[in-house]
This record gives sequence, structure tokens and C-alpha cells, in this order.
Amino acid sequence: LIRSINDPEHPLTLEELNVVEQVRVKVVNDAESTVAVEFTPTIPHCSMATLIGLSIKVKLIRSLPERFKLDVHITPGTHASEHAVNKQLADKERVAAALENSHLLEVVNQCLSARS
Repeated sequence: LIRSINDPEHPLTLEELNVVEQVRVKVVNDAESTVAVEFTPTIPHCSMATLIGLSIKVKLIRSLPERFKLDVHITPGTHASEHAVNKQLADKERVAAALENSHLLEVVNQCLSARS
């Protein structure tokens, strides 16, 4: 579901950049429908880390049944602001507020659209 998400700064997908890898996507608890995704920004100071995480989260929210709980976070030790980004991505109200921003939603939708 997430391998074809476009990077916001490069003409490549997150999979092509090794930002997302199959080994870092886990169904943590099938009974509780919990999915965890770790992503690795291309550089430790990547300014797009929150946007990438938000794009992954939105793609999963749109694709999976509502019963799934999602945990999207940065691979430990791979980003300078890992704690702050993870905190933003885990906060449902902050995610919802971000998606109410029309410009931000447009950028996320561009990341999720198929490249021509």
C-alpha cells in the first residue's frame, strides 16, 4: 500500500529511496488490528520527515478498514528530531488538524498520486 508513495522532494517513490521497506511494516497484533510502520528518512535532518510520515498515515487510513490502529514512526536513531516527529504523528488531533489545511492536504495528495 505504501511502496508507491512519492517522495515530496525527489522524483522517486519512498520504496526506491529505501525510506520504506517491507521488513519495517508489521501487523503487531492481528487480534487487535494494529499495524506499525517504521520509515527511515534519507538524511538525519530531513525537513520532510513529518510530511512523509503523514503521507504514509493518510494512505493507510484511506486503505485499511477503520478497525486498524496505526503506529507510523521514524526508525529509531535515524533522524535528529525523531521524538518530535513521532509525537506529532501519534497525535490524532494534530493529524486531523494538519489534514484540514488545504495546502498541506494538496501536498499529501500529490505524494499519494500516481506519477505519470
